[in-house]
Amino acid sequence: MTDVTNPNDFENLRGTERTDIKGWGIDADPENDPTYPMKERTNEEHKGYTWERPAQQQEEQEILRSVERPNLTAVFGTSTPPSGLSGIIRRMAFKYSESSYGRWLPLMLADRIGVVEGIVQDLAHGKIPNIIAERGWQAEWKYNRKAVLKKAAAAAIITTAAIAILMPRKKKKLRLF
Repeated sequence: MTDVTNPNDFENLRGTERTDIKGWGIDADPENDPTYPMKERTNEEHKGYTWERPAQQQEEQEILRSVERPNLTAVFGTSTPPSGLSGIIRRMAFKYSESSYGRWLPLMLADRIGVVEGIVQDLAHGKIPNIIAERGWQAEWKYNRKAVLKKAAAAAIITTAAIAILMPRKKKKLRLF
């Protein structure tokens, strides 16, 4: 069993060659398919990949592209273009392969930073965010009160420990007389 792509195992009617991408066509080998031999194999499923491509959506703002996809997908989301510190981290992450930690860990960090940026942006526009509702704490209190109390106790212990460690302590002066 190998992780080698064999382009003869599937029909590629789009005219592009992707055998240079590690893992491309990995599901074409029935011996490397977890559903084999349970699934009845026909070549009809590969023929279904030749559907008519939708009209290309116009790129009106920055779209981050995967290094595995040389072209832009026909349709893409534009709700939140990359901006600020989270955008910088996202741009850096998209330089890595989709299968590497160098991509996903920075993207998770960028999500967390994006939350903070959103709160700061709300405050800058004079809107006070309702963090309790946005985080779903009311529903968690209603349906999972025990977990909320555990989290609150853990947060209180950690906060108290951090304050105790970081607070300056008074030094006792040594008196000789």
